[in-house]
Amino acid sequence: MTLPTTTIPGGAASTTPRRSTESPGASTLPTSRRSDRSRWGTTLLLILCAVTVILPFYVTVSMAFKSGEQAVEGEAFAWPAPFSLEGFATAWELTDFPRAFTISILITLATVIGTILLSAMASYAISRNWEKRAYRWAFYYLLAAMFLPFPVLALSQVKLTGMVELANPVGVALLHIMFQISFSTLLFTAFLRSLPAELEESARMDGASTAGAFWRIVFPLMAPMSATVGIFAFLKSWNDFMMPSLIIADPTLQTLPVIQEIFQTQFSNNYHVSFASYLMAMAPAIIAYVISQRWVLSGLTQGAVK
Repeated sequence: MTLPTTTIPGGAASTTPRRSTESPGASTLPTSRRSDRSRWGTTLLLILCAVTVILPFYVTVSMAFKSGEQAVEGEAFAWPAPFSLEGFATAWELTDFPRAFTISILITLATVIGTILLSAMASYAISRNWEKRAYRWAFYYLLAAMFLPFPVLALSQVKLTGMVELANPVGVALLHIMFQISFSTLLFTAFLRSLPAELEESARMDGASTAGAFWRIVFPLMAPMSATVGIFAFLKSWNDFMMPSLIIADPTLQTLPVIQEIFQTQFSNNYHVSFASYLMAMAPAIIAYVISQRWVLSGLTQGAVK
């Protein structure tokens, strides 16, 4: 079969095939439609997930600001009219909220600070000495600890903390750090591998030691991952119920989740008091997330290397 020829002025005949007259956008139309369907499906899924979070939060807020008479009516979705702080005042006195809140916040802050510092230093040592076998095995050892949650080791931890006189909030904070350090080191190690080594080399050329390069150069650049690790550590420590209830021997030194459980029977017939107590307990976690979430997606080394 011969190809159609085209005569070129002043030259020989060309055997270049003719171009198809079909529209170039016709073949991409089905792909575009599939992409649109996928976007709509993802949007609907995100809306559904948002509703499952926003709806319970709305019920909590509406019930917390109702009076006792409004709460017993059973209309959880009705907006309080008028607003009442009766539930907050009762929960504040019933649970001795200032004391329980202070103990919880001190344990949580110690956990967050200890987890970030220890995990950052451990991950820096591991990532910068990965070629050495001892550091690799130390990393694998920390990863193996992730498969040993506190409920599995609860009995031994209770006995050990009692033997060393750490059956108090200090012991809870130390255990929170130990059980958070494995996952946090994993996150920090993966993050440090993306940081350019030229930054540390330039600092050493200027006379900085290893510790100086870490604290002055590397650790500030780890702020986005530090915020992420801090959020995980904060939520884990603040919402923990099992560990404080088993470790802390003195009931007057219990954390807020344990105190709420102790008074749960008194909350059962006072819905506005229970929801007010839950809302006060949720507030620090929400505030911590709102403050720190802006660092999570910020630039890692923008402007550090020219």
